[in-house]
Amino acid sequence: MPKAKKESYQIYVKQIEVLSKVANLITSGMYLDELLRLIVSVTAEIMDSKISSLMLLDYEKKELVVRATQSTSEAYNKKLNIKLGEGIAGEAASSNKTIVVLDIKKDSRYLNQDIARKEKLCSLASVPMAVKGKVIGVLNCYTSKKHDFTKTELNLLTSLANQAAIAIENAELNLRAHSAEEALTTRKVIERARDILSQEANILPSEAYRLIQKQSMDSRKSMREIAEAIILAYDVKSKKT
Repeated sequence: MPKAKKESYQIYVKQIEVLSKVANLITSGMYLDELLRLIVSVTAEIMDSKISSLMLLDYEKKELVVRATQSTSEAYNKKLNIKLGEGIAGEAASSNKTIVVLDIKKDSRYLNQDIARKEKLCSLASVPMAVKGKVIGVLNCYTSKKHDFTKTELNLLTSLANQAAIAIENAELNLRAHSAEEALTTRKVIERARDILSQEANILPSEAYRLIQKQSMDSRKSMREIAEAIILAYDVKSKKT
């Protein structure tokens, strides 16, 4: 096998291994922050990039916020959020299209020229992360020298961005499911406490509910905490009798 073809094959195999590894980790139960840090680290390693970062979209503020990076640059890690549609990353997010810049120091769209010069950043590929067509952030890959990103490299970055998007979507779905379960449990606890208080004080369930609500506000404790205290007191009393 010719040397060039052999090297190309080895790179292809490595890329498949990386994507497979990330895909397996998504289903492993790894914490989201750890997984995102892994993705930027893998991106930096396989692309030999100076800085790799993952920015998520704050929908309320319509800003991109750095969520993970392997960079040790304090200046980059603390850089200001980017408005949707502004800067290169903001443009990539708003258009849902990958943007490649050969030299960000010569591109007026790049908003942090001081950081680019200080950290000697040059080329940039900013790849949108989207779930079912909805952009949730971008994956950025910086190099220290001029680099013409190949189609294969951009495809890999797109795959990594998609993996990150899937991980984030799964995490949010799990969070919503957990929140819904917690809300249901809280409602059942409050309803049981309401019924106990209604029976013990010989008042209507609606009045008992308002008493729990008032005690919650007066004590600055959640209604669930008040309800649990009522249930505990009732259970202790029942055991004594």
